[in-house]
Amino acid sequence: MAAFERSCRDEVEALKPGNVHVHAEGHGMTVDHFLRSAAAAAPPLCVCGASVGARVLGAVRASFSTVGLNANLGIVLLCAPLAAAAERAAMQHEAPADRASAALALRAALAHTLAALDVADAQAAFEAIRIASPGGLGAASRHDVREPAAATLREAMREAAARDMVARQYAHDFEDVLAVGLRALEAARAAGVRAPWLASVVHMTFLARFDDSHVARKFGPARAAALREEAAALQEALQACARPADFAGELMAFDARLKGRGLNPGTTADLTVASLFADRLIDLIARDNDD
Repeated sequence: MAAFERSCRDEVEALKPGNVHVHAEGHGMTVDHFLRSAAAAAPPLCVCGASVGARVLGAVRASFSTVGLNANLGIVLLCAPLAAAAERAAMQHEAPADRASAALALRAALAHTLAALDVADAQAAFEAIRIASPGGLGAASRHDVREPAAATLREAMREAAARDMVARQYAHDFEDVLAVGLRALEAARAAGVRAPWLASVVHMTFLARFDDSHVARKFGPARAAALREEAAALQEALQACARPADFAGELMAFDARLKGRGLNPGTTADLTVASLFADRLIDLIARDNDD
């Protein structure tokens, strides 16, 4: 639970253009909403032995009843399979003893977890999505969350993978989180970057590489693509900067521009939290098996 809450806290403590963070709130939400949501979601998300669907539904119910709005649906959808997979990896007989092998163990366990998702997981996730009622949620011709689930959660996510980055993770074994997000985090750490700037680097990496699904749902794909291109130019300058803190002014100006347009790259924030959480889970797997 602590790893999940700390990852959520790291995300809101970092300067992440367009999102709610300690340097600038917005979109009718506050930092407190996100911190209270994380604290409420953590226990059901991390119930030992629970299915992915049960973790998702329990966490969203707890979060929504605490703050009365959707503060972390995407985060929960991404972190529930990671939590279940880490539990499985830690229980394997041939336990990894270092970070590299722990990362491989998490990846293998996650692939197994996603492959084992069933219709009950889909039904629970559909109910969670209805409770959270995310902005821009429309109707779907197949696997609509307002209808009873007729396929496994992974099959439903595959249907949406082309238009939603959270669904894409389910369809592709979290490749973007484990490759793009984790690698950006590890490279930044190796270069001497420290929190809270590690989360900023991961956020900007995702924002510059992928069209944000939340922005695309609310404003259309052209606006999401334009945001990605704008972020890519800033990301290139950020990478060339010896100290990310020296780039804070440019990022704050970008943040103000996005909030002035009502643009909230929420899916990018979700992917950032998932990357931070996966990083901590790898450390926990290695540490547990080193005891």
